[in-house]
Amino acid sequence: MYFFNQVLVLGRSSVSDLSEHVFDLIQELFAIDPHLLLSVMPQLEFKLKSNDGEERLAVVRLLAKLFGSKDSDLATQNRPLWQCFLGRFNDIHVPVRLESVKFASHCLMNHPDLAKDLTEYLKVRSHDPEEAIRHDVIVTIITAAKRDLALVNDQLLGFVRERTLDKRWRVRKEAMMGLAQLYKKYCLHGEAGKEAAEKVSWIKDKLLHIYYQNSIDDKLLVEKIFAQYLVPHNLETEERMKCLYYLYASLDPNAVKALNEMWKCQNMLRSHVRELLDLHKQPTSEANCSAMFGKLMTIAKNLPDPGKAQDFVKKFNQVLGDDEKLRSQLELLISPTCSCKQADVCVREIARKLANPKQPTNPFLEMVKFLLERIAPVHIDSEAISALVKLMNKSIEGTADDEEEGVSPDTAIRSGLELLKVLSFTHPTSFHSAETYESLLQCLRMEDDKVAEAAIQIFRNTGHKIETDLPQIRSTLIPILHQKAKRGTPHQAKQAVHCIHAIFTNKEVQLAQIFEPLSRSLNADVPEQLITPLVSLGHISMLAPDQFASPMKSVVANFIVKDLLMNDRSTGEKNGKLWSPDEEVSPEVLAKVQAIKLLVRWLLGMKNNQSKSANSTLRLLSAMLVSEGDLTEQKRISKSDMSRLRLAAGSAIMKLAQEPCYHEIITPEQFQLCALVINDECYQVRQIFAQKLHKALVKLLLPLEYMAIFALCAKDPVKERRAHARQCLLKNISIRREYIKQNPMATEKLLSLLPEYVVPYMIHLLAHDPDFTRSQDVDQLRDIKECLWFMLEVLMTKNENNSHAFMKKMAENIKLTKDAQSPDESKTNEKLYTVCDVALCVINSKSALCNAESPKDPVLPMKFFTQPEKDFCNDKSYISEETRVLLLTGKPKPAGVLGAVNKPLSATGRKPYVRSTGAETGSNINVNSELNPSTGNRSREQSSEAVETGVSENEENPVRIISVTPVKNIDPVKNKEIISDQTTQGNISSDRGKKRNVAAAGAENIQQKTDEKVDESGPPAPSKPRRGRRPKSESQGNATKNDDINKPLGKGRKRAAVGQDSPGGLEAGNAKAPKLQDGAKKAAPAERQIDLQR
Repeated sequence: MYFFNQVLVLGRSSVSDLSEHVFDLIQELFAIDPHLLLSVMPQLEFKLKSNDGEERLAVVRLLAKLFGSKDSDLATQNRPLWQCFLGRFNDIHVPVRLESVKFASHCLMNHPDLAKDLTEYLKVRSHDPEEAIRHDVIVTIITAAKRDLALVNDQLLGFVRERTLDKRWRVRKEAMMGLAQLYKKYCLHGEAGKEAAEKVSWIKDKLLHIYYQNSIDDKLLVEKIFAQYLVPHNLETEERMKCLYYLYASLDPNAVKALNEMWKCQNMLRSHVRELLDLHKQPTSEANCSAMFGKLMTIAKNLPDPGKAQDFVKKFNQVLGDDEKLRSQLELLISPTCSCKQADVCVREIARKLANPKQPTNPFLEMVKFLLERIAPVHIDSEAISALVKLMNKSIEGTADDEEEGVSPDTAIRSGLELLKVLSFTHPTSFHSAETYESLLQCLRMEDDKVAEAAIQIFRNTGHKIETDLPQIRSTLIPILHQKAKRGTPHQAKQAVHCIHAIFTNKEVQLAQIFEPLSRSLNADVPEQLITPLVSLGHISMLAPDQFASPMKSVVANFIVKDLLMNDRSTGEKNGKLWSPDEEVSPEVLAKVQAIKLLVRWLLGMKNNQSKSANSTLRLLSAMLVSEGDLTEQKRISKSDMSRLRLAAGSAIMKLAQEPCYHEIITPEQFQLCALVINDECYQVRQIFAQKLHKALVKLLLPLEYMAIFALCAKDPVKERRAHARQCLLKNISIRREYIKQNPMATEKLLSLLPEYVVPYMIHLLAHDPDFTRSQDVDQLRDIKECLWFMLEVLMTKNENNSHAFMKKMAENIKLTKDAQSPDESKTNEKLYTVCDVALCVINSKSALCNAESPKDPVLPMKFFTQPEKDFCNDKSYISEETRVLLLTGKPKPAGVLGAVNKPLSATGRKPYVRSTGAETGSNINVNSELNPSTGNRSREQSSEAVETGVSENEENPVRIISVTPVKNIDPVKNKEIISDQTTQGNISSDRGKKRNVAAAGAENIQQKTDEKVDESGPPAPSKPRRGRRPKSESQGNATKNDDINKPLGKGRKRAAVGQDSPGGLEAGNAKAPKLQDGAKKAAPAERQIDLQR
């Protein structure tokens, strides 16, 4: 003991030759008898606290062996030493932390009872700043879990789950692969029974969710995990399909979407490679080389490290051009008839040809293997589809192992059909067999509507050869499709009509047999029986316009418009809700919605406006928006039904705009009415309309001007909707820029593709905003500025090709034109120029690069702006310098020192002390903070969220409880700033600073008739603004407020009621006063200040 004391405590290494091996000696003695070291253990505890990192590391290594050995009970016998050792998990020295984490694996396996102690420390280390430590935490947990799942608790597995989203690829990969191995071991092979399988059943969903990540590495790893661990491709076909069948049935909806997306991406890449091979068959030309280069760039984006991948793909393309055998192997690999076994042979053969024995590590070969793995059909072929259909038949007959697999028979059948439906898009040729189609016919006869609908869609996608190769199936299928088109559900009717059109040669006869009886039997008095016929008629007229456009015209004129849309037969329920679930919507309104869709489909089929039917349809849809959805204006229709009809009308205009011949005749006024739907008073209308708008824009189906509609989302009172709109803008802008880069020919269509060209459309739209009534009203201009910045912020994240100067030039050029909508109205033009000046103000304040020379002179759309007149110069500023400062900072322009001191006494009576909220007094926003985009965002979020707390979404007259909360210890300087703001805002001073409480939960979408509860010290709060608009400032005047609260606006949207707690007011209250103003106060003599306040 003397020896250990001398070496460990006093640090004397000269005591003995064994001094260098003192830790080895302790380990050997501990193995002989732990009791021999009872007096040495406190000395080790002392060493653990040494200032020398290397010394602590040596002690940690020793104690790890002592605590972790299989028969050791040291942790329970010496708790102080154990706790001190656990403290080293948080050591400042990285190697010490790393050693501690590595010890945890042995400890978990040898001493499961200590898992609880380790969990908290491993949790902290799973967030360690060092990548290696986070990686080793995962290895530790997975190693223990692979030994025995009972050794790790749910919390430890949760740490691995978290790390699948780590910022470092190495950590993410380790976590994902570890979880995949656990899933294969305990769920697929069932090595530890059902209880263990249940414990890790979430892994399959989590791994597939990662496919939503942007990184191509993540996507590729998910595909690899799916092929090797979730549904191993080396299993026999029946076993592999059984695995896929029950996996698909047990996935959550998001995981199903991810899996569908994975197959879709693989199929897309397959088609790119097929198109590349087709280009090789064509004679060499400049156009061919250009197309081939674009295709190679697209393929490279689907591989890891796209930068390096481009070079490798070009090299692979050269090899393909030189080696005809290699091309034939690749063609066989991507052919629709390629079986899984053939695919395996092709991949090996291509890899063998490209391998270089002299080069053990071949990055080129690795990249080609990645490509081949993505395009090879390793799971699905004709044999696999046949096995899937047999499994589904067993589920239908009740002889399958559904219950044993943890899935109900109904779920198995429905999800099995959905799986087949998805595969029918990606592998249509694999379905072509009598046995498969017989099973699908059986599904068509089932009562489950979803099953029948999926079966029809599979026939539609895969049945192109049924008529010639399988006449027996054809004769059975036709009457079923007719019956579904006439009396099935709306979805079944749509699919049935499309199926007939897709797979039969005598489709005109077939469709006529459906069209004629349906068009004769329409009866508006029985709306329940109208919906399916209207769907079928609409799709028939769209698919076969030459045959049915003329007979449909009389149906539209005499029945759809005159009898159905222009009449309200039933009275809606007056419950005040702005939205109702689908099952609660009246049949008459559902029929009217389908009637509007029928009009659109009829016009989309004709694709011309020779009969002027499109003009009258657009006038009808505009009238529906102007009348708030109540076309007859008899007030018999309920609020929720009106919301449905507004949404249908707005969506219909947007759908027609996707056809060029109709886009040309949509007037600016009709476009503006359509745009205002995104500011509807009903949350669901705004949400669904924004989703439809985004979907069409992303596919480049809508003209660029429709992207300007997203600028109005800055006015949405719900933060989530604004965030969604911003994400939509980011996506749309990136897609358009990428499309221009990838398609050299796109430069000819820059006016319709370049995202920056949305600016003139946005300026024109905002100039005609119904809320923008006075061009000098600061609060209205602040709203305009918010809308402009909502769009410009996303556009200005990069200054690509000097785009900032280009956008500035566009705004300046608009000031040289007139508004084509009303060129002779001076007020209209003044509003247009004012919005231009606000846009210029924002661009100048946010970018120092906008003053550069514009790369080219922008072209303005003639539909919205007149041609600039010769010698016309418009250098007038339509917003004052004071307004400009207010818009950028939320504060008035600071007065000079003399101006602050020499004000007349009559103008500054003694200011009343007004209590203010902590939000106003505790502001730290600087005047210049707006120059930073993120700060601008933050202030906008603060102002809009403040409005949100006051009311509940979709209430017409929400209860708002107002109380006065005194605030203590107010900073005198800030207090003066707040007081000065309140006096400038007139009546707001009596209402500012009151605490607003959120309306009671569950009040959403309810029209309240309750009187508002108001504290005695304040006036009653106004009702919530209508149609999704934020409240306007009371500075607009009480006179206009009282007139407008219940008055409908002529442009399809009710004007927002005037709110006292406006975002503008909040911004003004939350901005810090300029330093110049503080300087003015300090410079004035104390006596003079006292005189002014008397």
